[in-house]
Amino acid sequence: MSHESLDKLNVVLAGRYAIEREIAKGGMATVYLADDLRHNRKVAVKLLRPELASALGPDRFAREIAIAARLSHPHILALYDSGEAGDGLFYVMPYVSGESLRQKLAREKQLAVADAIDITHQIASALDYAHAQSLVHRDIKPENILLYEGEAMLADFGIALAPTPAEDERLTSFGLTLGTPQYMSPEQAAGETDLDARSDVYSLACVLFELIAGRPPFVGANPAAVIAKRFTETAPPVRRFRPNAPQAVDDALRKALDRDPTARFPSCGAFAEALKSETASAPKMPSVAVLPFVNLSNDPENEFFADGITEDVIAQLSKIKSLKVISRASVMKFKKRDEGLREISTALEVGTVLDGTVRRAGDRVRIVAGLIDSDSGDSLWTETYDRQLTDIFAIQTDVALHIAGALEAELSPRERARLRREPSYNVQAYQLYLQGRFCYSRFTDEGMLKAIEYHHQAIDADPRCASAYVGLAETYAEFAIGQGGGVIQPAEAYRFAKDAALRALAIDNELGEAHAVLALLKFIHDYDWKGAEAEFKVALELSPGSADIHDYYGWWASSQERYDEALEHVRRANELDPLAHRSDVASTLIRAGRYEEALASAKRGVDVEPEYARARSTLAWAFIKTGNFDEGIANLRLAVSGNLQHTMYIAQLGEAYAVAGRTEEARVILRQLEEMSRERYVSPYHIAYVYTGLGEYDRAIDLLEQALADHSGSIYGVKGSFLFTPLKSHPRFQNLLKKLNLA
Repeated sequence: MSHESLDKLNVVLAGRYAIEREIAKGGMATVYLADDLRHNRKVAVKLLRPELASALGPDRFAREIAIAARLSHPHILALYDSGEAGDGLFYVMPYVSGESLRQKLAREKQLAVADAIDITHQIASALDYAHAQSLVHRDIKPENILLYEGEAMLADFGIALAPTPAEDERLTSFGLTLGTPQYMSPEQAAGETDLDARSDVYSLACVLFELIAGRPPFVGANPAAVIAKRFTETAPPVRRFRPNAPQAVDDALRKALDRDPTARFPSCGAFAEALKSETASAPKMPSVAVLPFVNLSNDPENEFFADGITEDVIAQLSKIKSLKVISRASVMKFKKRDEGLREISTALEVGTVLDGTVRRAGDRVRIVAGLIDSDSGDSLWTETYDRQLTDIFAIQTDVALHIAGALEAELSPRERARLRREPSYNVQAYQLYLQGRFCYSRFTDEGMLKAIEYHHQAIDADPRCASAYVGLAETYAEFAIGQGGGVIQPAEAYRFAKDAALRALAIDNELGEAHAVLALLKFIHDYDWKGAEAEFKVALELSPGSADIHDYYGWWASSQERYDEALEHVRRANELDPLAHRSDVASTLIRAGRYEEALASAKRGVDVEPEYARARSTLAWAFIKTGNFDEGIANLRLAVSGNLQHTMYIAQLGEAYAVAGRTEEARVILRQLEEMSRERYVSPYHIAYVYTGLGEYDRAIDLLEQALADHSGSIYGVKGSFLFTPLKSHPRFQNLLKKLNLA
């Protein structure tokens, strides 16, 4: 890059960025290290060659940069800024002080197969996220993969543009191409511009091949020779260059490197999944249950504080992929300590328990925590913290790191860094947030409305309180999907939930729970199935031990009738929250038509929590589907008896009466629902249950169409719902599915 170009860049950047030095130069751009003067941070400024800038043009560049700048993923290097500098175009990225994958390869020649697969997994998750936003990278290569503290990040979405024929001609005239021959898919090399995810699958496979073999799959004297081999030769087996590489990795690479895009894996995630099975089977995962901290304060009102400490330690530990951590809902059942530690650990299926106490007085807090082996009762670690209240975040971090160390759980550098990162908001906001979570956990209309009040107070106390925004998003989402019984109109609840989730992520983009709520809203309200899947993958990467995220992901998969995948996630949720999620396993089995298995699972759920209405209703339908109408109706009556205002259970009882031939009782339920609708919102989705049971299918579909317009009830899950089975062949029902992007 000429001194003249650099001078022009300095003029444009004056007052915002100060160039320090050149750090890299390639065929298309030069990269400079700079200071971001406004935010006091190091950045990388990439200045494109004038020929490339001329071929693309500033307007096209600005549009593509705007698309790429919206990408937000842990393994994608963000775009901060962009603009014109004389005859060049530039964009600004975070400065990563590690090294590129190319630099690592230059030093090590080959990587351990497990390390190569791990990097591929991380980049595959980034690409799946980008593909869900309809953006194909087009230039995946070791130079564009940066490594920092064991984590891989994909760079250069900013110039991974699809050239028009005219732009391509101008680029060629300057001897430039977008993409790199050694990693370019055949269709990209042929000049096709309408590329999809499978092109990036090919390029990612080329990178993995090189990591294992020490060379790309195709080499030649010049770029033209390399490209020619793509069309005339089959990729060689990687085991030719690395004999100890697993055969199935070789098989997966061959499939990903097929010349025909339709023969490849349909997504980078599918390619990564095929590789996952080749990693050595891991030893049994260490496991822990964090029992509710006992409140020893003189003021019983401090109960919310003790519960909040419990929940936050669980949330910290849930960031560790190699550790099984029981979720809050299950451990809270042992708050009174009526059982011994051995009985508790058996019920929760864990090898260790963390037991602790909290005493709070004024601005001081005393926490005693101990990790105990479930079998022997031996103490593995214990600590007493007598600190200022403002140290509470540091205490939680210390507890989590000591537990991980005592259990020899493997932590990646990124996981360790995330555990050490303390929230930026103040303690007053934190206490108000904890009170909100305490109210939310009651799962009553009154409790959730009170939770909203506290979360707003937390935000007023400190607008940086991202956790309070997550709490708002989760609470409004509960109202939106009907779990609140119709207290708030769905459209209003959806709007508030989405706004809160986005505000949380604007403050802290590494909140797995916020990504999960956003994913939930994308499919239950926007019917954006691909966008939801991408957000779920980010959420699970950030909080792999969250039962709720696995459960929501299971809903998503079940709604698409991907039942094996759904069962994998809801069963994982069940492992992490064994006393709270059994009904989702049973309901998924009913949707899959596996009624006897569903009945056994539903019975276990009711045995664990006899008063839980959802478990009762699921058991009821398992009975009905196996022909036992009397038991089914009896269990639905029990569900209704504890939830007299919850229209979902009332309507399901009406449908059960109808399918059992008890028509008059079904119509009584209809009249009851109509009367309730005069006083409050009643989802048409629920009323449609009864009309389906009565065989009045057109009326039922009328109501489902209204539910679609309202985004109410569980309309997102209607495709595989066992409550609407008789409607599935109806033409109007099929048309409804098209509107939901499900047909």
